[in-house]
Amino acid sequence: MRDYYEVLGVSRDADPDSIKKAYRKLALRYHPDRNGGDDEAENKFREATEAYEVLRDQEKRARYDRFGHAGVKSGAGARGGGFGGFGFEDALNIFMRDFGGFGGGFEDAFGGGRGGGRRVQRGRDIKLRLKLTLEEVANGARKTVRVRLLNPCDRCEGTGAADGAEAEVCETCQGRGQVRRVQQSVFGQVVAATTCPTCKGQGQQIRDVCTECRGDGRMRADETFDVDIPAGVTSENFLTLRGQGNVGPRGGPRGDIVVVLEVEDDPRFIRQEDDLIYELPLSFSQAALGLETTVPTIYGEESISVPAGTQSGEVLTLRGKGLPSLDRGRRGDQHVRVHVWTPTEVRGEQAELFRRLADLEGEPPIRSGGSRRSGFWTRMKEAFSA
Repeated sequence: MRDYYEVLGVSRDADPDSIKKAYRKLALRYHPDRNGGDDEAENKFREATEAYEVLRDQEKRARYDRFGHAGVKSGAGARGGGFGGFGFEDALNIFMRDFGGFGGGFEDAFGGGRGGGRRVQRGRDIKLRLKLTLEEVANGARKTVRVRLLNPCDRCEGTGAADGAEAEVCETCQGRGQVRRVQQSVFGQVVAATTCPTCKGQGQQIRDVCTECRGDGRMRADETFDVDIPAGVTSENFLTLRGQGNVGPRGGPRGDIVVVLEVEDDPRFIRQEDDLIYELPLSFSQAALGLETTVPTIYGEESISVPAGTQSGEVLTLRGKGLPSLDRGRRGDQHVRVHVWTPTEVRGEQAELFRRLADLEGEPPIRSGGSRRSGFWTRMKEAFSA
């Protein structure tokens, strides 16, 4: 697989405008409409579009610069977009998204505005948010989402026309989908192109419209989709369901469904990338004497040995008990941070035991760069004696 910068013929520090210009030049050269379905041209068109789709996106580009193709493929691609392979249909949809439609788009790119031709409009993308638990992040999940979509009208089969009716060339724009107006300014004549108000950019008119969809060719309906969530995702990762969104007007291609992921906080853990942190409270005696105990992990309870003399703030590590990594194909760790609990009220027998302990335990060790803090322990004894 060739380097994406090499594919587009740009330097590694190329700005976004240069990347877009380089891609447009290659896409027009190898587009199937210009090459009669030639397999080699289609492969080059797809390759150029794949490179463009990665390098145009700041996050994807950063991941590619760091990890290469592995950073934007399959699971690794999750942080910047959809998962899975990149096909020829994806390439066509991306080209139409950025260079199709109105105002110097798809048809104009090949010489512009063939009179009488219908301008196909892609359906709008749908963006939705999907909440995940930390357990679902750890193990991966399949979620079912319900979406309200624009589907082809059943009565007219998406044409927008009543039975037997045919579309005609729009009289206002003569099939171009645009109207151009010449305006005078201080700099001379300025030509402004706008979407045709009569045909809404379609280039065709339907005089006898379908009574069900009123000529749009679309009707709303509820649809359900299964979404496979790979393990190790984070909030703001997203999945793209290619060609599953709204259908375009009068038979236009479908847009995409973009599923933005939201990972809910788990009160037991602090997440740091692929590692998890769990706070383990211990009493003075437990920290001093050590103990065997269990702590929760995202995969269930796990036994852990706390050595005698463990200090507050020390960290014990459970290897491989963190979250899967999208980048490196490994699991992170779970760190158990010890917090020595200090009682807020000490009375009766417990107070007496602490007084005896204060007499027996002696001075604390000398800290590096510091001095013996005897005054602190003197005040502790006085406080327990009060």
